[in-house]
Amino acid sequence: MSSPSTKPVMLSGIKPTGEIHLGNYFGAMRQLVELAKSGKYQSFIMVADYHALNFIQNAKEMRELSLDLAAAYMAVGLTPQSGSGEDRVVLFKQSDVPAHTELTWIFDTLTTMPYLMRAHAFKDAEAKNHEISVGTFNYPMLMSADILLYDTQLVPVGQDQKQHIEYARDTAEKFNRVFGQEVFTLPKEHIMEEVAIVPGIDGQKMSKSYGNTIPLFASREVITERVMSIVTDSSGERPENVYAIHKLIKSEAELAPIYEEHRGKYKALKEALVEDLDAFIAPLRTTYIELKDSPEKITAALERGAEQAREVTSKKMAEVKKAIGVA
Repeated sequence: MSSPSTKPVMLSGIKPTGEIHLGNYFGAMRQLVELAKSGKYQSFIMVADYHALNFIQNAKEMRELSLDLAAAYMAVGLTPQSGSGEDRVVLFKQSDVPAHTELTWIFDTLTTMPYLMRAHAFKDAEAKNHEISVGTFNYPMLMSADILLYDTQLVPVGQDQKQHIEYARDTAEKFNRVFGQEVFTLPKEHIMEEVAIVPGIDGQKMSKSYGNTIPLFASREVITERVMSIVTDSSGERPENVYAIHKLIKSEAELAPIYEEHRGKYKALKEALVEDLDAFIAPLRTTYIELKDSPEKITAALERGAEQAREVTSKKMAEVKKAIGVA
């Protein structure tokens, strides 16, 4: 049984755990927008707030971050768009669709602890001697439920997230085998090969955890402050960290004369990056601010998306319950 759409389903989600930055956009969001706007897929875009509960345990902060992330999705173009009588993009909060956690429990009964101990997040936490919550240990099953509920065919991920899809495929295969019915579609990962590793202002990968980000909706003042803080190597004629960020928004052919004219003049090159980043960010920032000033637009989109998601997942859960013998 599939969703009402006749198109294959694409699903993606981001945890609302902090400010969206250029690394988020160029690392994933831009590719999601391109896939969604291609018209080839029905796209389910999720604010993964239950996943975020492993990190954010303050009600006010969770509400604000979830709303901020939904506004960010909409500002970059992942907002409900009609096509052939249906919404090509369904934007929703994970917590608004009870089937996600209900199906997770069903998957838990089929899943062994040694199997979950192979997950990267568990191994990382164990290596750091962290006290590991059940949520961190069990998150692959919630993620599998996220994916499998929608008969998802395509899950765009980076190479380092491929294991998430493998868990979902394994879980689908095991459920289908144990209960003798082809209930779940096996998803495929869409590895975004062209994704750039976006450097932060310190030269490391841009990440909230490193505190080295340039916010996606930054003001001109914040852009200037962050760009002028970019770490440079004085031994070269071209500041590589500056150039690596610059070529995300301009082609190498466009940048060549700029970097030739200002060879060795790092301040001038940073100023050029400020101008180009502000020109790139300005329209996104305007849309984002307009949305934040009208939160009812965001909540309306999320409510509509939740209703559509629940319609799809209720049908899938009816099929699941019949297969396991509780309905």
